[in-house]
Amino acid sequence: MDALEPLLASTFTVAIAEIGDKTQLLALILAARFSHIKGSKTAIILGIFLSTLLNHFSAAWLGNWAIGLISPEHARYLVAASFFAIALWVLVPDKVDCEESRFYKMGPFIATFILFFIAEMGDKTQIATVVLAAKYDDLALVVMGTTLGMLLANAPVVMAGNFSADKLPLTLIHRGCAVLFALLGAATLMF
Repeated sequence: MDALEPLLASTFTVAIAEIGDKTQLLALILAARFSHIKGSKTAIILGIFLSTLLNHFSAAWLGNWAIGLISPEHARYLVAASFFAIALWVLVPDKVDCEESRFYKMGPFIATFILFFIAEMGDKTQIATVVLAAKYDDLALVVMGTTLGMLLANAPVVMAGNFSADKLPLTLIHRGCAVLFALLGAATLMF
């Protein structure tokens, strides 16, 4: 089980953190925008997958590299503090601009790939990926986990198409996610 911990922790953490996040709202907008195009749901999900894979690989590599620059004891405190900071950050709801994007004319796959990559820059889930990669020494499992977490949160939104995030108890979800990150921070300090 210990060997799969980076995968499971990364998947669960990002899937929960992504609920109500701006990229999930973006997935909803893209699904609605391209609903008239046959195969658009598959193209959007593929765009989310590849964009997240590239973005989160870069973030995980950075986290893995950066943690090697400091002592293990300082690294542990830095990772724990980062988890606590993300716990507070997830309590602030995201919003996404619904205006027409110039990327829409490029089709559902390219538009999704570009818009998701841009939206993930500096996003909570990207920062979480940096921190998870710093905590766990398995870059591949962290990237696989965070990418899977993004797909678990976003693919159902794309498939439903008319799904509304307003129907979810987002405040409760954000609070639960904040508790999860705080627990990860506490676990980092204890173990």
